[in-house]
Amino acid sequence: MVKTSRPRVLVAEKISAAGIEKLTAKFDVDAYERISREELLEKLGEYDALIVRSGTKVDAEVIERGDKLKIIGRAGIGVDNIDVDAATKKGIMVANVPESNIISAAEHTMAVIMALARKIPAASASLASGEWNRSAYQGTELYGKTLGIVGLGRIGALVAERASSFGMRMIGYDPFISEKKAKQLGVEMKPDLEDLLTEADFITLHVPKSKETYHIIGRKQFEIMKNDARIVNVSRGGVIDEKALVEAIKSGKVAGAALDVFEQEPPGKSPLCNMPEVVVTPHLGASTSEAQYKAGTAIADQVIAGLKGGFMSGAVNIAMPLQEVVETLRPYMPLCEKLGRLMTRIVKGAIGEIELEIFGLISEHDTSLLTVAFLKGFLEDISTDAVTYVNAPIMALERGITVTESKSRQSRDYVNMILATASSDGGKVTAGATLVGKNQEMFVNVLDFDIEIAPSKYMAFFRYEDRPGMIGKVGTVLGDKDINIANLQVGRRKVNGDAAMGLALDSPISDDILAELKGETGIKDAIFIVL
Repeated sequence: MVKTSRPRVLVAEKISAAGIEKLTAKFDVDAYERISREELLEKLGEYDALIVRSGTKVDAEVIERGDKLKIIGRAGIGVDNIDVDAATKKGIMVANVPESNIISAAEHTMAVIMALARKIPAASASLASGEWNRSAYQGTELYGKTLGIVGLGRIGALVAERASSFGMRMIGYDPFISEKKAKQLGVEMKPDLEDLLTEADFITLHVPKSKETYHIIGRKQFEIMKNDARIVNVSRGGVIDEKALVEAIKSGKVAGAALDVFEQEPPGKSPLCNMPEVVVTPHLGASTSEAQYKAGTAIADQVIAGLKGGFMSGAVNIAMPLQEVVETLRPYMPLCEKLGRLMTRIVKGAIGEIELEIFGLISEHDTSLLTVAFLKGFLEDISTDAVTYVNAPIMALERGITVTESKSRQSRDYVNMILATASSDGGKVTAGATLVGKNQEMFVNVLDFDIEIAPSKYMAFFRYEDRPGMIGKVGTVLGDKDINIANLQVGRRKVNGDAAMGLALDSPISDDILAELKGETGIKDAIFIVL
């Protein structure tokens, strides 16, 4: 009898012993606490699966060396250090375990809120130096205080559950959480961030790092906060303007802050690390023995399932080519992701329902994967967790969003088309997309106007009064700012009504330029997006 060799797994960084034990029971495993890039490039061709944490960069060069590689597993949340596109092109599944650290992150948030309220670190340091100065460290109770939660995803929701036990009043801001879901958490939703900031005694941030959330809390936001407000960030570095925070604390506007993450890590000689009003920890949100244990065992389960042909619940990609995906539908998947990202930018208000309508020949197939692709694109820039083809429908449900799909063999002007409609407390918004020619992606409906324009990295959309000179106004402002228009398309429903304009741009529009455009007479709405 010929002995069949077992699959081989390379663990490039330290994971829990329990995770290693699970893997060695099924496969041949080589485990390192940390492997050099040179050694990784040299050895990877021998392995069927690779497991990393955040310290190993799995870029296109590394992936190209994985001749036998079938799975890349990230023992933790996110896949920022993995080139998912390169893996997908090579047919390699990428998986992570986003659930492994959410309880630890929520508990750490509550821990630093308590430490901040009672000035525990400063008091501890004072006592350790030989002082006994009780009056200098008088704190404040959480009971009856208002906690403002910015971002009510999984971790934000867990923080809400825990804060309620302290008798705190909770308010929230998250444009992608329904009122119904918020009420279940005991959170009163605010229509905009400013409303939350003016009422909250404590503010905790649970948002992803993106263009929209970069410095979401800056000088303007500190100015409108309640006097003696306190702010907490256990989410992502960069969402708070740290220089503005230092100024707000020194001026006495802000009573204190608790930071687990920083724009630059380690933060070096940041003054925030030496201010008695600030509680700082070195990115410890997921650093519990339980979280590390769960990350190790969970990623081991993912790899075992993948190499044994089972279901990988943490998969973040679909390794093409995939036999189960009909060839006709495959090119529509990235298009639907882009349509989802577009919808994220144009919708206003808390969303309660998303309807996806599939028209044309593609409606004859099982198009549920296109709906999932749309949800992945819609959610990935607004979630602190990695959004996957597996968890996207679940995450929509957790946010209180009802998703429906309908199909029709009859199409509107195109052989095939996907039309998405989002219903929110700000009204309904529609966007559509199709493929033309040799699978050229095309948006064909934006803001419920017929605008046919190919997706590009930088795009802008305007709704304006349909009268002479409006296109020129936009072009003049952008021209003065040295922003080149690569493509421009317009659409309208009737003469002298409203019209819409879509632009593909060669460079991004700053917030100041966008504000200038919105201020032009006749322009009713202006949106800039990065796809």
